[in-house]
Amino acid sequence: MTRELVIDGRRINDHEDCYIIAEIGHNHQGELEKAKQLFHRAKECGVDAVKLQKRDNRTLFTGGMYDMPYEHESSFGRTYGEHREFLEFGMAEYIELKRYAEELGLVFFATAFDIPSADFLAKLSVPCYKVASGDLKNIPLMKYIARFQKPMIVSTGGGTLEDAQRVYDTLKPIKAEFCFLHTTASYPTAPEEMNLRVITKMRERFPDVVIGLSDHYNGIAMAPVAYVLGARVIEKHFTLNHTWKGTDHPFSLEPIGMQKMVRDLRRTRAAIGDGVKRAYSSESNAIYKMGKKLVAARDLPAGHRLTEADIAIKSPGGGLPPYELERIIGNVTRRALKTDEAITLEILDDSASKVVGRSAG
Repeated sequence: MTRELVIDGRRINDHEDCYIIAEIGHNHQGELEKAKQLFHRAKECGVDAVKLQKRDNRTLFTGGMYDMPYEHESSFGRTYGEHREFLEFGMAEYIELKRYAEELGLVFFATAFDIPSADFLAKLSVPCYKVASGDLKNIPLMKYIARFQKPMIVSTGGGTLEDAQRVYDTLKPIKAEFCFLHTTASYPTAPEEMNLRVITKMRERFPDVVIGLSDHYNGIAMAPVAYVLGARVIEKHFTLNHTWKGTDHPFSLEPIGMQKMVRDLRRTRAAIGDGVKRAYSSESNAIYKMGKKLVAARDLPAGHRLTEADIAIKSPGGGLPPYELERIIGNVTRRALKTDEAITLEILDDSASKVVGRSAG
């Protein structure tokens, strides 16, 4: 069974490089130029896509939550609603950012937190949609997004495999294209709560679905591990400065971290290899230097019948390997040997040569 997702022409499957998303979120602090700087630096780091978050705040939040006082060091408003509105981009900003991302060669999309936001993104013809962990149980929203016939990336934080199964059972019958991201919805996520083995469990449970990781760990170590376990999409929060105002900046990667993570993910795919154990030409010098061969333990005369005491195992390699030791004991030398001289088939009598030759063949 083939698992594959195609986003804007890019195939994501078990045999390709990991698809890497720089989660910008609201790390742009409501500033268009800062968002463009983030896009530019993300491109330099080698990511495939950049992502924002889109909310229709009046639709999304209850009146009580919207008007709730928001006294927080990362607040951009007196109430939670004001804070969210300050960070929200409108259509003009999204059009410009989509244009700029295309100019950079980046895929640009966003998380739709509600139906009006899904409609908003549809007007932009984004190539895919993200569904946040908080909407894992929001089947009506996912069914609505599925109408646009674009790929969906569904985060599964705070949920169980049964919750993911519900999504699968909803989206598969209507032929929606989607992938699941394993994630833990804590920011940052402690190592003991990453639970990366879930990636394997999800691959087993959903053999026709691409599985990835939305990585909230404060560092770059977990992404390559996730790739080895089968994750083929990695989403990672991105900032230009950990000290900027905002709740996501402290655990987001700065450019040097993102660049290293992308590098390590690309190297991980190459390092996994094909599983065939082989000797490489790059190893030959080291193996010759460290390897061993059978040599004369002392000066030996011609016609001498070899005993174990006559043979030493020494570096460098390049001669008869030590595993031939027992096969040549008892054979007679055709000529004299000096101490440390390599023992070869040519200096043994005919019977020894035939025995060793059959072994080598």
